[in-house]
Amino acid sequence: MAVIPAEAAPTTKKPSLLRDVLRRLVKEKPLGLVGGIITLLMLLTGIFADFIAPYGLNETNMMANLKPYSREYWLGTDNLGRDMLSNVIYGARISMIVGLAAATLATVLSTILGSMCGYIGRKFDLLVQRFVDIWMGVPQLILLIIIMSIIGPGIWQVSVVLGISWGIVGSRIVRGAVITVKENAYIDAAKCIGSDSVRIFFRHVLPNILAPTIVLFTVRVANAILTEASLSFLGFGIPPPAPSWGGMLSGSGRSYMFLAPWMVIWPGVALSAVVFGVNMFGDALRDIFDPRLRRGLGRFGVAKPKKLRKEAQKAS
Repeated sequence: MAVIPAEAAPTTKKPSLLRDVLRRLVKEKPLGLVGGIITLLMLLTGIFADFIAPYGLNETNMMANLKPYSREYWLGTDNLGRDMLSNVIYGARISMIVGLAAATLATVLSTILGSMCGYIGRKFDLLVQRFVDIWMGVPQLILLIIIMSIIGPGIWQVSVVLGISWGIVGSRIVRGAVITVKENAYIDAAKCIGSDSVRIFFRHVLPNILAPTIVLFTVRVANAILTEASLSFLGFGIPPPAPSWGGMLSGSGRSYMFLAPWMVIWPGVALSAVVFGVNMFGDALRDIFDPRLRRGLGRFGVAKPKKLRKEAQKAS
């Protein structure tokens, strides 16, 4: 007698991670979606600046200096006859490079240093945290100015100095998050069933500190752009003739701001827009990836109030 195999239960394919994130951004975090679009546009503008800018980098026309808005120069020109629109577009490349590079280095350093201190503890944690206390006791802007005056200005110099400085300071936040997660009951349960320390860290600790890590990264991107603008304003950041947004606000922009206000308005608008976009996008990602906000419904699943009311009415 032939045995008829039972019909296999239908399996539902899980949507991709990117699709889940985009769906929740559109439905639940519209402001975060707007911030993500602004951030993506600024990033693409910096990457394809050579193709988008109507004029070349630092291309001058002394016959058109301090010219206001016109059909030829949409945002006017500066005191050297350079197109402001092209300068702002090329400035997006410098600002995004500094922001992303410094934030990535700082986040990686904070995660490694803070995780080791919080998970290992003991004398290692004591020694490292005393060094962090000393580092935090020095005013950061003064420390950055001293270091930049020693090593010299430049894009990668600014990125590395900001990344290392904020990575040391941010390790305190990651350490606190690791200590909080390590004291939970499921960590003890994982140890009881024989899980080693490496598996416990990557399977249970790291996903639960992802939310503060994302917030640190996005805040650092915005802060790095603002700090680079401050250092360039003081003369310790990106050296001219590189069209940095901070450099545009200082120097000639400060000298001609009353005669040609567009020289400081448009770099300031671009700077404010990218900082706003990165902060809003980071807050939305934090809410999406935080395991404590999933409400036990699987990856990125969040029940809606209407759906919960319908299920309660059916049950009653």
